[in-house]
Amino acid sequence: MDVRKEKFCKESLVVKTSRIFPIDTNNHNSLFGGKLMSYIDDVASISASRHSRSDVVTASTDSVDFLIPIKPTDSVCLQSYVSHTGRSSMEVFVKVIAENLKTGERKLAATSFLTFVALNENGKPTQIPKVVPQSPEELMLYNTAEQRVKIRKDRREHSKAFASVVNTDIPWM
Repeated sequence: MDVRKEKFCKESLVVKTSRIFPIDTNNHNSLFGGKLMSYIDDVASISASRHSRSDVVTASTDSVDFLIPIKPTDSVCLQSYVSHTGRSSMEVFVKVIAENLKTGERKLAATSFLTFVALNENGKPTQIPKVVPQSPEELMLYNTAEQRVKIRKDRREHSKAFASVVNTDIPWM
């Protein structure tokens, strides 16, 4: 088992490339957003597991920012890695690149940040290694992470307050 105190961002890198098939598209002839969101959670969870070398659970998805449509003439390439760490939590950054398979043109199609928590064999949060950024992109994400952590905490408190007043009664009764 890997018990180092620090790991580089690149050690958790996951790259997944897929072709866009007709079954993957919506009525606008672009990649269905839910399919992309599934791909994003999949690669992000692998990055989190690689970093922590433990079971992980998705704690939150900040957002998925769809920047351009991904067309059937494109491939979709997702790149994910751990960009920041807490005691047991990890922020994972995912970038989605669309590549026109005929021209080779590549464009940033979407970005997302997710938070995962590492779990021990009893299903309880467990300590993880700190992450060490190296590239300019990794350093920028690492240096701006505290702002995102604060936003997540505020949003979670708002969600708890909201949940306390949401009706959970059976709707047909």
